[in-house]
Amino acid sequence: MNSILIGLSLLAAIILGRKKKINIGIAAIPFAYVVGTFFVKMLPEKVIEGWPLATFFVILGISIFFGFATANGTLEVLANNILYRFRSFPLVLPIIIFLIAVLIAALGAGYYAVMVLMAPMAIIICDKLKINPLIGALAADCGGQVGSNFMIGLNGVVFRNLITSEGYSADLAFSSSISIFVVYFIMTFLIILGLMFFSIHQKRAAGIDDQEEIEFALPKKYTKAQKTNLVLIAIFVVVLLLPPFAHMAFPKSSVISFLNSSINVGLVAILFALISFLLNLSTEKEVLSKIPWGTLLMISGMGMLVNVAINAGTIKILSGWMNHVPSILIPLALCLLASLFNSFGGSFIGVVAPALFPVVASIAHSTGINPILLYTCVAIGGLATGISPFSSGGAMVLGFVKEDFRDEMYKREFYVGLPLCITVAAVTSLIYYAIMG
Repeated sequence: MNSILIGLSLLAAIILGRKKKINIGIAAIPFAYVVGTFFVKMLPEKVIEGWPLATFFVILGISIFFGFATANGTLEVLANNILYRFRSFPLVLPIIIFLIAVLIAALGAGYYAVMVLMAPMAIIICDKLKINPLIGALAADCGGQVGSNFMIGLNGVVFRNLITSEGYSADLAFSSSISIFVVYFIMTFLIILGLMFFSIHQKRAAGIDDQEEIEFALPKKYTKAQKTNLVLIAIFVVVLLLPPFAHMAFPKSSVISFLNSSINVGLVAILFALISFLLNLSTEKEVLSKIPWGTLLMISGMGMLVNVAINAGTIKILSGWMNHVPSILIPLALCLLASLFNSFGGSFIGVVAPALFPVVASIAHSTGINPILLYTCVAIGGLATGISPFSSGGAMVLGFVKEDFRDEMYKREFYVGLPLCITVAAVTSLIYYAIMG
């Protein structure tokens, strides 16, 4: 009975959020309180303890530090400079946009900032090249997601915190984030590359000439503050990635083990943020305005509701259902389940991942299947729905295209982009199981 109530609460929070334009996390907190206190018999203090403090702090720290690069225009200048260098090779520009989106999302811009910066540019370029604008939309959307999946990106940090909260080691969490990043990068890169070849073939079959060059305005030069910002980001990345990689290579070294256990993403980010403030790389007001408070509230509110579900035994019930699925199909089932949950307006980071990652841990313990494989399949399945017109990314793309083309773009997203990405994710989960299973 309690599990049914929690399922209905989750659904109600999502519907309220979508219909009334209320943050899903804010909608979830009252449900967590009512169901947790009056039905699951948790103390109110225990309900509040479900607030994912570690994840909240890490995202806050990263957002403050990388907010400098967004506020002072470092990432925008970086993107424009890279695009300008490839202006003489127009047919590779969608791929370049994908790679730039990966880079600037990995450097902390976040998925939504990447979409605002890159999606309009990608659609315009596709229009000039006379190729399907869905390719440009996917390049920006998938690139932003891939970059966010980077080990120190927003998604990557959330994944690692969710995994360690299930009792797994930091090493396994880090390896899982690497797996998600690499597999999703390869998967989406191949999707965009395949669509590019298909679209170019159609274009040439129709007798449309390839455009020799696309004109770009001469990009701005880096200011002193922007150059300093890039140097700080490079040092930050090295500081965070070197210890875990060194620990994986030399697990018996006590010095490396100490350094690895002493590195906290959120605390290091706050340290670098203080250095950035002292160097006057931007103003406090501009930096704090870049913090994704909506995302933080959504992840935290849903975390409280998921914690109630764990206390009610809902996760064990879901795991029990999955245990009846043949082992070879469990990764595929989790991939499709994540796709289904995320296809119609959910948030993978804020809703689906917090709900399904605990299920993954339980299934991995009971079946012996590699948890890295299962976490990866859930992630690629949920993220594959980013181009859905009901998702935030797909909806943003519809806002960027011309009004008379909006209905056609909706159809291309829903009937082509969405099923294509889910199908490729499903096939990828089977291939990955064959490799790691």
